Amino acid sequence: MSNMITLFEDEETSRIKYISFIGESNTRFDLAIVQTDRFFGKKLVIHIQSGRIGIIGQDDLEEPGFLEETYHLSEEEVKDLYQYLVQEI
Repeated sequence: MSNMITLFEDEETSRIKYISFIGESNTRFDLAIVQTDRFFGKKLVIHIQSGRIGIIGQDDLEEPGFLEETYHLSEEEVKDLYQYLVQEI
């Protein structure tokens, strides 16, 4: 017998967009952006190289330090990522 308690279990069909780009910082970004019915309309953004994942909405993009902390990127790299995500999110 397991001591595991399942809080919820659900399946859904999600839309996933894969994008690869190089910004002005000359850093390559390979992202998977998952649109789902969860997360209150925010998107799940996976930075494939690092494996870091953020649940991101417009409000998060405007929060100082959010992208730096979530993805452990330099200020220049964050500018590139922000420029892409502000159009996508």
